[in-house]
Amino acid sequence: MLKTNRAKLPIQSVAGMVWHPRMTQAGRTTIEGKVVYLPGTGGITYNAKIGDNCIDWAADHLEPGVSIRHKEDMHNNALQILACIGNEAIVRSGDAKGARGFVTGKHGGCDHVILHFDEETLEKLDIDDKIMVKAVGQGMTLTYYPDITLRNVSPMLLDKMNILETGGKLSIGVAKRVPAAVMGSGLGTVLTAGGDYDICLFDDETNEKYGLKDLRFGDIVAIENADTRWGRSYRTGACTIGVVVHGDCVISGHGPGVTTLLTSNLPLIEPFIDADANLANYFV
Repeated sequence: MLKTNRAKLPIQSVAGMVWHPRMTQAGRTTIEGKVVYLPGTGGITYNAKIGDNCIDWAADHLEPGVSIRHKEDMHNNALQILACIGNEAIVRSGDAKGARGFVTGKHGGCDHVILHFDEETLEKLDIDDKIMVKAVGQGMTLTYYPDITLRNVSPMLLDKMNILETGGKLSIGVAKRVPAAVMGSGLGTVLTAGGDYDICLFDDETNEKYGLKDLRFGDIVAIENADTRWGRSYRTGACTIGVVVHGDCVISGHGPGVTTLLTSNLPLIEPFIDADANLANYFV
């Protein structure tokens, strides 16, 4: 087990409501200039779950499971920042009251937190049901690796990930390697303690080389030469380990979203391929 300051991390309640999907009448304009109308963010998605392919849906920015948000912006900021991947989520109202799930993603722009619940709970949930998250993880540090920054990762997830200590570096199991050159929406923000940025899948050669058409919701991935400590930048030798939180997109500059888990601007993270590196294998 990696040594951290977890004993000093507060566990704090944050909450949101199951958030209704939002759309505009203008639809979405694809990279080929076509206007389409597709399901996307928000609501309860019954048939898309962590572990499923996130590419082949008739959808745009699809969020698997349950999407929550708080109606007050400052409260939603706390939910977005403090909730960490793997944190426990508890239904506090409605027919599913008392059911428990966990956080699987944080989606910037719409500012949703994404949750997994079992199928029985999904059938009982309703729009506006209140869900509390037992938030813990932000502020966690690695005692012996001060140059590796943790973002949005709970102690529970860190313990389940396939991480080996090798000569002053961390070797981390990932489902896919992703070149930083294809990263898009989410660049330019200084906030990485929340939200995500997107893998653009419009280049067939890159998709084939890295196997990106097989990406799944919940995959742990390595973005090579990406520094996402205080924003998102291309930097040779850097590496970001993240989790795929939403599905593919038709809009230029967008694609499956990745929320940062670990990152360093130095060559201290060495990813290796592990087909089991997915939240579904860790928690379900």
